[in-house]
Amino acid sequence: MTDIMHRATLLKLIKERAYRKGSYTLSSGQRSEHYINCKPVTLSCEGNALLSSLIYKKLDPKSVAVGGLTLGGDPLVCGVAQRAYYKGGHIDALIVRKNPKDYGTKEVIEGHKPDKGSVITVLEDVTTTGGSAMKAVNVLRDAGYIVNRVVAIVDRMDDHDIWKDNKIDFVSLFTLEDIINGT
Repeated sequence: MTDIMHRATLLKLIKERAYRKGSYTLSSGQRSEHYINCKPVTLSCEGNALLSSLIYKKLDPKSVAVGGLTLGGDPLVCGVAQRAYYKGGHIDALIVRKNPKDYGTKEVIEGHKPDKGSVITVLEDVTTTGGSAMKAVNVLRDAGYIVNRVVAIVDRMDDHDIWKDNKIDFVSLFTLEDIINGT
């Protein structure tokens, strides 16, 4: 299947399973008539396989791992790590907790951690303000990793200054307009 076919199938899946029109409060606190919950797509066999294939090609070429804030990032980082393995590469998956464990090692980053100074790409399902992705970026940077790129499934942002201000190359597979218009 080609990337164009992957993209068309994913757009159809997102429109059918993830997109709703109505009156919603988003995780950012903003109000919107458009709501996108990608989990019915990212947690499906077909959706995860297609997303992993497309996202894998968008990673920072120097990445040795992908990370994401739980819960939206979990299926993405695992799918991309598996995709890398089957393509003969090596990309580990890291899950960034919203809060550190309050027991044991008190970890905030779960997974097989690469050496400090390694490049990691952050994955996100939907970006509205960029806050969730930046939380993951900051946790990983504070832990000694280099994060220069964020890859999202859907970009619904009006203002991309957060990426510029934090020296992040931002890439998305779709925009909110793509989802609304089906293009």
